[in-house]
Amino acid sequence: MLYSFINSLDKLLKFKSAAAHCDIPCKIYDPSTAQIAALSVIRFIDIINELEQPLSVANTAQLARLVREKEIHASKVKEEVRVIWGDYFKQPQFDQFPDTHALVHSIMLTASKCKQHIDREHAEQLLALVNQFADSFWQTKGIATYQAKSPYPPSEHVVYPDLKSA
Repeated sequence: MLYSFINSLDKLLKFKSAAAHCDIPCKIYDPSTAQIAALSVIRFIDIINELEQPLSVANTAQLARLVREKEIHASKVKEEVRVIWGDYFKQPQFDQFPDTHALVHSIMLTASKCKQHIDREHAEQLLALVNQFADSFWQTKGIATYQAKSPYPPSEHVVYPDLKSA
């Protein structure tokens, strides 16, 4: 019914067409959001493992909140990587980095493991994979990268673009 109404209105008023082909404005892609989300997963796992045992009611509530946020951030990693992989990477980038599909698949699987568990090893592996993805992404743009320790907990190494080289 709504479709029929809008269709009739369109015939009468001749709406201008609009089209889009990207989830975000074209050429605005940056894997840093996925990297920060991966760092957050590690941090949430660290905080979970620091909770006093046995859990008090307050700590049980804190645990529930931390687990929820860990899972949200692991999902955010997946979403951010999926958008860049699906919208930015095209044949020239796949030619340059032929293992991109396998890398993205590994990120998806590892992020799922991080949602299912509180194992820091999985979270560290997720960050390493996302860093590898970030490095590939920046190289496809002709921008060199470097690694540095993040300036906030969990103080893990992150790949950054060397924007002075651009």
